Amino acid sequence: MSRARRIVVESLPGALRPHLGDDLRLLTSELVTNAIRHGTCPADDSLIELVLWPADGHYWLAVSDSGTGKPAVAYPGTDAEGGRGLLLVDNLAAAWTVRARPSRGTSVIAGLPLRQRD
Repeated sequence: MSRARRIVVESLPGALRPHLGDDLRLLTSELVTNAIRHGTCPADDSLIELVLWPADGHYWLAVSDSGTGKPAVAYPGTDAEGGRGLLLVDNLAAAWTVRARPSRGTSVIAGLPLRQRD
């Protein structure tokens, strides 16, 4: 997990790291954790793919896995120890979506704006 966070943040241009680094670390952590827990099968030797790119005033992160489920925001009770990952993504990202991959699997794509929030 720490390797994924480090690689994604190091892929940003240096000038953007102070602005986007922390949010991008959190997005990476939540989306990769979900992919590991819900989208891969150890017997299948599944891989997780991360792609980061700038477009339309945002930096977009796609995390893809071989799973077929459609992730959705959950609203766990106050005593629940987990289940808030996509709720964090929903509040942090300017936009996010789930897409089926052409051959097999699912991608969750989230965008962070390049400009400062008000």
